Amino acid sequence: MDLKAATRDFLASRRARITPERAGLPVYGGTNRRVPGLRREEVALLAGVSVDYYTRLERGNLHGASESVLEALAEALQLDEAERVHLFDLARAANASGPARSRSRRAPAPTLRPAVQRILDALDAPAFVRNGRLDILGANLMGRALYSPIFDSTERPAGAPVNTARFHFLDPAAPDYWGERWEKVAHDAVAILRTEAGRNPYDQALTHLVGELSTRSEDFRRMWASHDVRLHRSGTKIFHHPAVGKLELDYEALMLPADTGLQMNVYTAAPSTPSADALKLLASWAATTLTSEVAAKRPTIRR
Repeated sequence: MDLKAATRDFLASRRARITPERAGLPVYGGTNRRVPGLRREEVALLAGVSVDYYTRLERGNLHGASESVLEALAEALQLDEAERVHLFDLARAANASGPARSRSRRAPAPTLRPAVQRILDALDAPAFVRNGRLDILGANLMGRALYSPIFDSTERPAGAPVNTARFHFLDPAAPDYWGERWEKVAHDAVAILRTEAGRNPYDQALTHLVGELSTRSEDFRRMWASHDVRLHRSGTKIFHHPAVGKLELDYEALMLPADTGLQMNVYTAAPSTPSADALKLLASWAATTLTSEVAAKRPTIRR
């Protein structure tokens, strides 16, 4: 990823969405303002830095920016938690040494630890482990069943990991699987990838994935250009499963402290609901359809 370009476009896009009224500033120039949001000098004023210094930051040069400056900038641009984390990730990457960048590019390809797979298998709910690129590293039987259209996608190249973003944007079955919420789910996937790109801009596998999706999907290009970021922690998703129909499931994302960058997603249904009944049906379908396949194939995927 071009770190300077990503930083420049992120800051410019956040500045463009804030009006002087929203920032509590007097409006000068009326309809003659040539920018959709704040001017650079207005952001500099709010952040307590010189216009020249802010201009340098927005041109993509975060090298040497102090924590206090970054905090002031986050406050001036009214960044939410995910955006603030992203800004600090970009600054951290800008200040990384050459050896650190090289280590990031040459990071080994670890496998999912057996202990983590045992935890997945012990859960009586759909669950899987993914990395920041949205590669699925491992799943239990129910997780494999819930995500069967993604695991079975014909758009997955031979030897490539199961990747939810690739399914969202390249598989024609995705709109039916996600239904009317396809746009939101797709936008969230892009925001997660953008967050990961800030955290590790030297991840070559991520660069290749973004390049592939940008080349093949106009929707991905449009959403990627928004520079939105997201922390994926909890929420509700609606699935339209080809075998059991509609499921409305709550999910929790559990970080794995011993495996930096990995998280376990677990899905549950509210008791005594149609979705709870559909989960029972999914368990029965998985037991009769997928048990032998899952036992034979445990994904070994790069982090």
